[in-house]
Amino acid sequence: MIALVDTRVSKGPELVLQRMFEARKAVFVDLLGWDVPVLEEHYEVDQFDDAHARYLVLTDADHRHLGSARLLPTTRPHILDTLFPALCAGPVPSGPEIFEVTRFCLDRRLGASRRRIVRDQLVTALTQHALANSIRTYTGVAEQGWLGQVLRFGWNATRLGQPLPDRGTTLGALRIDIDANTPMRLERSGMWRPAAPLLIDAATDFSIAGVQP
Repeated sequence: MIALVDTRVSKGPELVLQRMFEARKAVFVDLLGWDVPVLEEHYEVDQFDDAHARYLVLTDADHRHLGSARLLPTTRPHILDTLFPALCAGPVPSGPEIFEVTRFCLDRRLGASRRRIVRDQLVTALTQHALANSIRTYTGVAEQGWLGQVLRFGWNATRLGQPLPDRGTTLGALRIDIDANTPMRLERSGMWRPAAPLLIDAATDFSIAGVQP
């Protein structure tokens, strides 16, 4: 099940959000060692998890988190323009038809084969969401290894500049242009994997189990 959790709208699936923030903490803090905020020792929530963020969350039938991604409007402060503008050789892409993909998270409990399935389903859901909502471009920041994988998925993706060192790793920025041919490109590369059913839900703030951004 894919749920779009749009924080701009009315109250929705709070448990989905709670488990997503828990999974982000397990991956980005416990596994990867990122120096990012953690709330109540369980939830990875930063300043961009606000009322303007959207989330694509893949869950199982019991609403357990499998994978997720956060979408930030580039008409507002976001990671690339606020923290890493030097990763762009030119101006940071922004506009109402451009969203930044961040916190692409595959649940730590998944085995290798299941991780690939969830990864492909999230990539497919990102494409479906873009085509359904007049989003023409995604941008993002990634460590060099993950950046290389994303560039090879089959969609129209390009680097925005040269990767640069950052706190013991190397980061790069990219843009992904989405159009009517993107599903065909992803299908050719073996990445196209729609998750059924595609459910569109809505949520409001982060008043879940006491979690506040």
